[in-house]
Amino acid sequence: MNPMLARHLDCFAKLSPATLAQIDQVYAADASFQDPFHALRGRAAIQAVYARMFDTLTQPRFVIGEVLQQDSSAFVTWDFCFALNGRQQQIHGGTLLRLDAAGLICEHCDYWDAAAGVYEQLPVLGWLLRRLKRRMA
Repeated sequence: MNPMLARHLDCFAKLSPATLAQIDQVYAADASFQDPFHALRGRAAIQAVYARMFDTLTQPRFVIGEVLQQDSSAFVTWDFCFALNGRQQQIHGGTLLRLDAAGLICEHCDYWDAAAGVYEQLPVLGWLLRRLKRRMA
């Protein structure tokens, strides 16, 4: 595995409020970040997303799974574990990463099921989505 990629994945696995200041060692200055809820650009914006994650959730952490790499691109599977309102939760997903010539992340695109991971946890909407899923299956 590319040593820079390995270092970045280690940073994600050890991400904490204290390590957020090191984001400039992981992301390029104009890096893009996209997930089901965000589409943004720049280190400051990316750092703000992670900071909000730590403010909103209890003990959030990423458990890195499989890593597939080709040239300067990689696809990484992960489990995002956290507690919300005292309830343990886990979201399984994947991330497409592209590294620039300096080995920093210039593109970060997360893929995960927002319906199952978030919306199905809500009382009324969750019931409706689960029922709809059962009908379509």
